[in-house]
Amino acid sequence: TPTSGAVAPATVAQLVHISPSEAVLQSMYESAGRLNLGPEVVDLLRTSWREVRAQLPVRMDDRKLRIFEGYRVQHNGARGPYKGGVRFHPLADLDEVRALAMLMTYKCALMELPFGGAKGGVDCAPHELSAAELERVARTWLAKTEIVLGPERDIPAPDVGSGPQTMGWMMDEWGRMNGYAPAIVTGKPMVLHGSAGRAEATGRGVALALNDASHRAGVDPVGARVVIQGFGNVGSWAAILSAEALGCRIVGVANVDGAIHGPDGIDPRALKGLLEEGGRIGQMPGATEIEPDELFTLDCEVFVPAALGGVLTAERAERLPCRLVVEGANGPTTPEADRILARRGVLVVPDVLASAGGVIVSYLEWVQNLQHLQWEEADINGRLTMTMGSALHAVLNRADSRGLTMREAAYEIAIRRVIAAAAARGHLDASDIPG
Repeated sequence: TPTSGAVAPATVAQLVHISPSEAVLQSMYESAGRLNLGPEVVDLLRTSWREVRAQLPVRMDDRKLRIFEGYRVQHNGARGPYKGGVRFHPLADLDEVRALAMLMTYKCALMELPFGGAKGGVDCAPHELSAAELERVARTWLAKTEIVLGPERDIPAPDVGSGPQTMGWMMDEWGRMNGYAPAIVTGKPMVLHGSAGRAEATGRGVALALNDASHRAGVDPVGARVVIQGFGNVGSWAAILSAEALGCRIVGVANVDGAIHGPDGIDPRALKGLLEEGGRIGQMPGATEIEPDELFTLDCEVFVPAALGGVLTAERAERLPCRLVVEGANGPTTPEADRILARRGVLVVPDVLASAGGVIVSYLEWVQNLQHLQWEEADINGRLTMTMGSALHAVLNRADSRGLTMREAAYEIAIRRVIAAAAARGHLDASDIPG
């Protein structure tokens, strides 16, 4: 039972309007109840070890000074250095970053990576800023949070609104302040000791999860109709690899500019090229432009939310016609929607599992940097496939043996591993480790 001040477990009716952190906490509390965790253990899991909120004064191209807010939340470091991306988005706030840091703790534990969970954010709209302004924002964020970072302390990575170039600026800023250390960030450009396969890693992990879970959902990947909500780095590569490697048929896609439907199949690589050349999604040949909300009603076997959190609401979950949901985004399904999908028999591969490809390859990049090595892409993809497959089968085995959903099983596995590490450090008693 949570102590005073915690967000208490709630009924479905009470969870209609909740914050991102409350949604993650709800899954944690439910797992804590099944594992019979004591209140002290729950307190350790529900609170962050450190939260940084920084003023980011940035001189814009017109010489006006603009003040952004930057965040870095370090949730739990029992298993190792903190790891997590830095989100550049106008809606980024402390609560969202806190929720994403919690998710990273459990994601890293589920993948058995030697990391704790962290996340960063800046409340900016990248598409409204010039490249020079973005660079100043990135360098200022790094300078204001540098005191809590380090190659073996807290290692940032890209997230929504940031990318390899952002990491290059941050690596350079760290080097200016502390000396050369490529392991300070992951997701860097290859010329700055990034890793082969990192750009595609999260999308590749989604495709691997789709393939491994499809038969459990009664879906044959070959010819399966797939709808992708969100066509950024994650969604685009998930679509391309699902189509080209698995034989899926992409029938619906949405991004920030709109949505399209192509019942005979949309070529995701051609769509990615169109968008990179400055075109709009509605200009895709052979596809019909639809209202974004229609995407949730398109006939399909697989639905992949790969944009932002909270898009799969209860109302949309009731209408979703698929048999399998693979969460490429962090926190895309509300707790109420999750229960509705379970009741309807829709298999959900949760974000802590399905979207873990990025942090797996980030770990491999970090190891390469620390050891001054460079592995081939085939080696990277092989390790990613092995790690994802092992985690997915562990989740399915626990779900089957205990009558749980995949999300419930994933959280139980991850929480047990975090608690075991905390006990080994002396932060908890051995008796606190659940059986």
